[in-house]
Amino acid sequence: MPAPDSSATTDSELPSSARIYDYALGGKDNYEVDRKALDKVMEAFPTVRIAARHNRQFMHRAVGVLAEAGVRQFLDIGTGIPTEPNLHQVAQIESPEARVVYVDNDPVVLAHARALLAGSSEGRTAFVAADLNEPESILAAPQLRETLDLASPVAVSLVAVLHFLSDAQDPAGVLKTLVDGLAPGSFVVASHITSDLDPEAMERAFEMYSRSAVDVQARTHAEFTTFFDGLELLDPGIVTVNRWRPAIEPPAWLDAQVNCYGAVARKP
Repeated sequence: MPAPDSSATTDSELPSSARIYDYALGGKDNYEVDRKALDKVMEAFPTVRIAARHNRQFMHRAVGVLAEAGVRQFLDIGTGIPTEPNLHQVAQIESPEARVVYVDNDPVVLAHARALLAGSSEGRTAFVAADLNEPESILAAPQLRETLDLASPVAVSLVAVLHFLSDAQDPAGVLKTLVDGLAPGSFVVASHITSDLDPEAMERAFEMYSRSAVDVQARTHAEFTTFFDGLELLDPGIVTVNRWRPAIEPPAWLDAQVNCYGAVARKP
């Protein structure tokens, strides 16, 4: 993908995955083309808004757990349009000194980046315009190096982003490159859409996504599991995001409405 171009921030002719997700979460930073794209997906996957909300809540819980456990550095890749509370706000509730670097290649997100930089006075936040397909450039970015100490543990967040990479783009390899660049004791927080729980509906939904020029590749539980090879999964392992340490045990029928796996793992 090309580097972000600020001149493209007002492009309302093509849907944007960031703006579609913003609309799914009830945000207002989206265009009619994005709303139409999601409405089409909802014809096949009517609970997509529920899925988006639970995915976001999974990120909040995972970051809260890691911050409480002493993690003070976070790298959020595929940030999306700011939606409060953002990752740094969650982390800095527990640890005001927490440092967070946000990464995205979408010019729409770049236009809203200032909202991601207003953290606590004790901590620090930064934004890197970069592509997940180039993990080495992310780790080498001056803004990241000035904010995070890669010789100490970092929690990298890849929430609802890996399914935008095809098999040819090797998402497991991308993740491995990122993890290899982090210190032992670092963590991975990741979620990924699946068709395991409702194959027919999800197949139709992905077709609608692709018609909107937003390609999504679902992966099975077994395929997602391979992303964590060499890492230590935290309890409860790989589960639908609504089942990752919820305050209240969710009903069984909710899993098929969410259709998204999540996990947190530690680099030994």
